[in-house]
Amino acid sequence: MERSFRLAALGDLHCREDQHGRFRELVLAVNGEAEGLVLCGDLTDRGLVEEAKTLAEALSELRVPCAAVLGNHDYEAGQQREICRIMREAKVHLLDGEYAILDRRLGVAGVKGFGCGFDRATLQAFGEPAVKAFVQEAVNEALKLEAALGQIDTPHRIVIMHYAPIAATTLGEGAEIKAFLGTSRLAAPVDAFGAQAVFHGHAHHGTLEGRTPKGVPVYNVAMPLLKKAFDRRFRIIDVEPPEEQPLAAADGQPAGLH
Repeated sequence: MERSFRLAALGDLHCREDQHGRFRELVLAVNGEAEGLVLCGDLTDRGLVEEAKTLAEALSELRVPCAAVLGNHDYEAGQQREICRIMREAKVHLLDGEYAILDRRLGVAGVKGFGCGFDRATLQAFGEPAVKAFVQEAVNEALKLEAALGQIDTPHRIVIMHYAPIAATTLGEGAEIKAFLGTSRLAAPVDAFGAQAVFHGHAHHGTLEGRTPKGVPVYNVAMPLLKKAFDRRFRIIDVEPPEEQPLAAADGQPAGLH
């Protein structure tokens, strides 16, 4: 029987170019506590190459495999291609509709995701071309996730994204920005193809946990939220084989919903 995979997860690092050493202690802690690391977007603060280089400097000390996706901040300066290159040179699996296998056991499907609203408030492709383009971007991200999930055949399978796939983990954020925090369209591929968990960031003032309509655990690992809830900058989750669900939280907190 496959053993569990101890995973460290966080998002919204917002690394600045002058923060050399800020993440070194975090990396050392991950090395000691986890078998792998996932980063759920907003790796940089203003999407600058120098910020990515500063973060890559710290990540180069990782002794466990790492997968990541970009967030909206990483696109701010139009330098996202260079940011991806720098991360990959640091041995980070940067995913955009692809998947990575960590330690031969954990399949990670990753997309940035996009906004569009949740449930009955999901924006539809109707009216002006700008609205249709906005909705299409969310649809495209969901299709990329579907393609990545469909290719994974490992004992453990998870999803990482920046935007939220369910409304529950955005609770605590202002109602006026909910449509820009994520979309239910991202949950559909997860429920259709199956995954043991979803990790996302973006909702700094959201809620720690929720579930997709079919019951897949969703973890909001935005670093500001983790610091407030646990007084630490990453979360540890034991990803169990599918037949041994539910997942266990390994950070001293209950695995149940908050």
